[in-house]
Amino acid sequence: MNSLKNGRRDRRFAPLAKHLFAAFGALVVSAMPVQAEVTRITGNPNAIILDGARVSADMETFYLSGQLPSPLDPAKPMSEVKSIEEMGDSKAQTISTLGKIKALLEKQGYSMSDLVKLSLFVAADPRTGKMDFAGVNEGFKQFFGTAQNPNTVARSTFQVAALVGPYFLIEIEAIAVKKKAGPSAMLNEQPAPAAVEGEESDKSLASAAYHRPHRYPAALRKKAIAV
Repeated sequence: MNSLKNGRRDRRFAPLAKHLFAAFGALVVSAMPVQAEVTRITGNPNAIILDGARVSADMETFYLSGQLPSPLDPAKPMSEVKSIEEMGDSKAQTISTLGKIKALLEKQGYSMSDLVKLSLFVAADPRTGKMDFAGVNEGFKQFFGTAQNPNTVARSTFQVAALVGPYFLIEIEAIAVKKKAGPSAMLNEQPAPAAVEGEESDKSLASAAYHRPHRYPAALRKKAIAV
């Protein structure tokens, strides 16, 4: 009789043991040392950009659409801009565009240090007829390789005949990555199953994540235990 009761008790606590082991396993995984998720590759330590960046599979990626600069006067809408002087030179427009990217990143929980790749589309300044690559780099260096953001990025720069408006000198696309949520975070996001009507509660098990519902009604289980 004792062995029969012990067998029933073991079957009752088996689901709890299973979930406790699963939770313990998640804690062990989350406590393991974090490997390098982004490897920034550079052959020249004095270069302002990377040769490339290698990203591991456990990262999430944020692709930003091409961003354009804003007028020097933040109160002026683009529809009222009538000259290149109201937008600024290539350096000023680069700073404005990267400032927009910074704001978009932060809104999504990223930072400038999470950027791994930029694509720059640069038009010639109509006042000189040439692309001001030096001015673009001066604006770029205000956001990368700084005390606030010591990282830099892989980068491509293209000279284009024109951008979407006559006074735009630069457009920038960006790619940022950051580590995905860990196993413990995903475990916390899963809702507990709804309680079964008539289910017996056990205060000693209140700390468990949840109980697996029995396949039989409570009344039948009580009869079985009483036998």
